[in-house]
Amino acid sequence: MKVLVLAGGLSPERNVSLSSGAMVCKALRDRGHQVALMDMFFGLDGALSGDNLYVAPIPESFKQVAREAPNLEEIKARRGGEDPSAIGPGVLEMCAKADVVYLALHGACGEDGRIQATLDLMGVPYTGSGCLGSAIAMDKDLTKRLVAGLVTTPKWETVTVTEENMEELIERIKLPVVVKPIDSGSSIGVYIAQNKEELKSALAESVKLGGRTVIEEYIKGREIQVAVLGDQALPSIEIIPKVGFYDYANKYQPGAALEVCPSRIPKEWEKAIGNAALAVFRAIGLSVYARADFIVTPDGTPYFLEINTLPGMTPTSLVPQEAAAAGLDYGKLCETIIQKSLEARKEGL
Repeated sequence: MKVLVLAGGLSPERNVSLSSGAMVCKALRDRGHQVALMDMFFGLDGALSGDNLYVAPIPESFKQVAREAPNLEEIKARRGGEDPSAIGPGVLEMCAKADVVYLALHGACGEDGRIQATLDLMGVPYTGSGCLGSAIAMDKDLTKRLVAGLVTTPKWETVTVTEENMEELIERIKLPVVVKPIDSGSSIGVYIAQNKEELKSALAESVKLGGRTVIEEYIKGREIQVAVLGDQALPSIEIIPKVGFYDYANKYQPGAALEVCPSRIPKEWEKAIGNAALAVFRAIGLSVYARADFIVTPDGTPYFLEINTLPGMTPTSLVPQEAAAAGLDYGKLCETIIQKSLEARKEGL
């Protein structure tokens, strides 16, 4: 099968995406597929033709995720010119020639439904959920509104943080809270505020990220995540960071967090978490695969936090670990995602 792996792009999760793409590309090549890895933002930069991408070596720099998120202004400057497009030269032409586009994108330029809608209009099959479900899941506030009656979720409000209203928010908000951007992933811009000083710092960072912010009740408990593949929940995984919480650095640096899969929890907890993940997955119209994040309190109540439609496939990512616990190795997982995605596209999902 001729597979174009689309990665990179212009998002704070760019480096994570490149690592995911490199892993997927290698795994599918090892299983005999004809696979190209392409950066959606840079496209064909003149150094390689489209055909050469299918045999080009995978850059070593892509494989390990840097500790810090990239400077997107520097990324834009590297492409040069005044073209405002998030899609680089030759990308759509390459997509049209592939049997399937494997979306290894993460963040706002890949998980929010826009590239999915573009490929739908072109008649090009791609992996993961369709445009509408992707767009809904990317909006943490909208997702919570749609599923609040189906699952337990922490109390929340969505605000637009500005320099002018910051002091009023600091005085009004009941602590402790989790402060997070409405449409970001990989824990970029996520802060736990235990006091007013920490809240002020978190809100100041929110302004830098655009201002639209979810202020969520802080729930103390065990951090457990579960992937959905097709119509089944995979074995859950518990995340135990060695320092702090499961932020960007702890997610992608090997050894920064203890990851236990399957989670060492009672069977009834496992069932409740899996059912909650499936309820969210179905309610917002997702397909193929996703990963839902929960905090589970000591009484076994799973508090739903968010769901990711294109979860990471890096060396430290969680979905591959959950799939392995279910007897599915990395390469087979990639092929299964492709197979289920082709079926979903035929069904109009």
